[in-house]
Amino acid sequence: MNLRLLVAYDGTLFRGWQSQPGGNTVQDTLEAVIAKIVGERVIVYGSGRTDAGVHALGQTVNFTLTPKQVERIGRMADSSRWVAALNASLPSELRVLKATRAAKGFESRFSATGKIYRYDLWHGPVLPPHLHRRAWHLFGNLDRQMIRRLSVTLEGTHDFRGFCADSGSLPKSTVRTIHRITVRERGPAISLTFKGDGFLYRMVRMLVGGMVRVAQGKEENSLFLKRLTEGKPWPAPAMAPADGLYLVKALYGKKRS
Repeated sequence: MNLRLLVAYDGTLFRGWQSQPGGNTVQDTLEAVIAKIVGERVIVYGSGRTDAGVHALGQTVNFTLTPKQVERIGRMADSSRWVAALNASLPSELRVLKATRAAKGFESRFSATGKIYRYDLWHGPVLPPHLHRRAWHLFGNLDRQMIRRLSVTLEGTHDFRGFCADSGSLPKSTVRTIHRITVRERGPAISLTFKGDGFLYRMVRMLVGGMVRVAQGKEENSLFLKRLTEGKPWPAPAMAPADGLYLVKALYGKKRS
């Protein structure tokens, strides 16, 4: 039995998605509650590994139960019961939005054909308290048209090695395709939504951080573009805070050609 969950969380108090010593990660929290239902630990897999402080509006998760485990849980073999059962024990910062049975070969990470991330900025003198740890508060001059121009430049297929942090296990290829970046403004609120076939470690935060530095006049546009076109590591690239980043959803279906 392969169960697929759609979960959302406020990343402020979590140490990220991935399980680690000391717990207090989203994965550890989910697994602890599932273990109470199943009677033993079951490993859950997420569509992506969000850092500490990063939020998720739609993280896809899956886990597999053996025939013996399915027999043991009885009525919980009905996937519709999992939403209420899990949310009854999960902290309010973490919620299961949907639970369904998935095909045998479905894997939340490796079956994904892409992801959508959003980064929220607030360009104004005062950050509303409800946006504390929800958006990056920017002060002073900011060339918003420059952010739009750089966003268009980033669309398409590039080697994003210059906008990738080394987590100790880099993928074989750092080439990724960003299908679209949507920039929306409403007064001091600015949001950048990235839709792509995949994202490298801290890639979105580095892209936003780099664009903001150029828009603030702290870095030349040409240097940003050089980092994009050279496809090699760069020392100490700018990185936006985790607070403003949201995993909107993972995409599934046929891969785009």
